Amino acid sequence: MDKSDGKKSGSSSGRQGGNSGRKSSGRQGGNGDRRASGRQGGNYRKKSFSRGNAPIRKAAPRRTGTPGLIRLNKYIANAGICSRREADTYIAAGNVTVNGKTITEMGYKVQPTDEVRFDGRLLQRERKEYVLLNKPRNFITTTRDEKGRRTVMELISRASNARLVPVGRLDRNTTGLLLFTNDGELAKKLTHPKHGVRKIYHVELDKTFKSADLGKLREGLELEDGRIEVDEASYIDGASKKEVGVELHSGRNRIVRRIFEHLGYQVVKLDRVVLAGLTKKDLPRGHWRHLTEQEVINLRMIQ
Repeated sequence: MDKSDGKKSGSSSGRQGGNSGRKSSGRQGGNGDRRASGRQGGNYRKKSFSRGNAPIRKAAPRRTGTPGLIRLNKYIANAGICSRREADTYIAAGNVTVNGKTITEMGYKVQPTDEVRFDGRLLQRERKEYVLLNKPRNFITTTRDEKGRRTVMELISRASNARLVPVGRLDRNTTGLLLFTNDGELAKKLTHPKHGVRKIYHVELDKTFKSADLGKLREGLELEDGRIEVDEASYIDGASKKEVGVELHSGRNRIVRRIFEHLGYQVVKLDRVVLAGLTKKDLPRGHWRHLTEQEVINLRMIQ
């Protein structure tokens, strides 16, 4: 089990170009290698952040204006059907209609008012967005809190202008991966028990976890709300036997903490390190990034 949050890579200290003999500054031309900020998709700013706090950044102003023409393959991708490349294949095969007419022309552009259908299904123009957060402690997973407590929405406030909502929950003192999206269909899939979305947790306990209890955990336990099965459980490599890695599919409330309480242990730290195949690589605590196109495709392929 991996317990690291990812580390920033170093950058050179000089500057290339101009007079010879100057040291490299890590900025080559206009597009040189840059340190990973933990946030992808926004303007890079060289700045350090304390562990456990959200990054404080000023977002680049978004361009506004009257929506214009958009390529048909991009329209289909924005609707969450598939990638642009795959959309071209479907267009060529005659799967797409615009205002009732089958379109097979590559590069065809549509108006905001056009009716676009894929295999007869009406598509929406709204772009689906997916943001992955490495949640710190002391933030609650809700869109608002009447008691004035800090919520995870503060951490991704500059990630998008769309109305994103968290997929599932992490309690206030649990850290790790939390996904946000405006794709209601995917959010429903990822939280429904029948899809068995894979999650891996790094658990630190108040005392040494006995090997006999590790065996019980692997066999499954009877809790007050029914039997719980874990997919895998093991000690963390290179750590004390107070630290355990647990993989499971259940989304029941406080399930990991209740499992260990049932065995006579208290959870000191709980960190979700894998969520539906997504990991914390290059994503420091309190930072977020947008999912890649391939990651979104992988999530949609979950059965």
